[in-house]
Amino acid sequence: MRLKRAGKTVIGSLFLVAVTGSCILLLSRLAPKPPQAEVEFARLALSQAASNDAGTYSRRQYNEARALYDSAMTGWQAENKRFLYFRNFDKTAGFARLSAKKAAEAMENSKLNTSSLEKTIKLKIDTLNALILRIDKVFKAYPLPPEIWNRISRGKMLLRESEIAFEKGQYLQANKHITDSEYLLTASYEKASMDLKEYFDNFPVWQRWVEKTILESRKNRSYSIIIDKFSRKCIVYLGGVRKLEYNVELGTNWVGDKRVRGDKATPEGMYRISKKFNNNHTKYYKALLLDYPNEFDKAEFVKEIAQGTLPRNAKMGSLIEIHGNGGKGVDWTEGCVALIDSEMDVIFKLVREGTLVTIVGSTIGLKQVLD
Repeated sequence: MRLKRAGKTVIGSLFLVAVTGSCILLLSRLAPKPPQAEVEFARLALSQAASNDAGTYSRRQYNEARALYDSAMTGWQAENKRFLYFRNFDKTAGFARLSAKKAAEAMENSKLNTSSLEKTIKLKIDTLNALILRIDKVFKAYPLPPEIWNRISRGKMLLRESEIAFEKGQYLQANKHITDSEYLLTASYEKASMDLKEYFDNFPVWQRWVEKTILESRKNRSYSIIIDKFSRKCIVYLGGVRKLEYNVELGTNWVGDKRVRGDKATPEGMYRISKKFNNNHTKYYKALLLDYPNEFDKAEFVKEIAQGTLPRNAKMGSLIEIHGNGGKGVDWTEGCVALIDSEMDVIFKLVREGTLVTIVGSTIGLKQVLD
């Protein structure tokens, strides 16, 4: 009898345990579930966005996605503190889904922005490299002010730094360097071009001098010499026909006309050879002395003194020659025109005292120079 009652008690206890377990299981299934999948998906989306540099190239959207993710996590923690059956994870799931969406948008925008920035920087790099080639070609031997050359050098250095950053995929850094380089190089080129344009305002005068020189050579069937300062050329004509052309070196401050003694400028004008000096009579390797200053130069000097553009104690330059000892590759004279000795030998034999020597800024116009 007792065994039967004990058995019933055990069975009843087991039944009660089973029922209780089933109820607990049922109740746990009915309890709100945390949005674990949504939050994990949002976390993965943020990770992918970060790996695509969204924090750099789509910062606003990426930060919004992170803020939404943080809100989801904060909401989840807050709901976990509440009684099991009173929890509500709807907002948490909503924040997580919005975070994933924003992260995906940030990643796509980052790719687009990176591609656009990459193309923009590449275009600027190519454009500025072309500008540097142009500056080197047009102004390499042009005596620009030191501050302009310093800015050009700084612009070149920044361009190189931009190229290095670009090759490493550091587009924001590359963009910063290229922006600074662009400002320095374009501003310097514009200033240099303005100076050059102002210098070439004298081209109509130079052109008339060249025409007169060639005409005299043709008319007298004689030799004449034209010195083109910008192209560094000595051009020899006979009977109005170009016969020889040599490279020359000039005064270190050759741009513009010679104004005073010691300014190291090579004069511009129409001159005659007044004397020929062999090696024994000049410190250079042969020399052709020009009749600088001529009457026009003297009149201009007196006018500048009177106008106050030159001080009253200023002195006129003199002893301008075409001479040897050239070939240094730079402008180095005090204002003279230098050739290498072998070419000086040729010219020295051809010309005589009285031969016309015309010195101009350029024999071609500015448009041709720039083209």
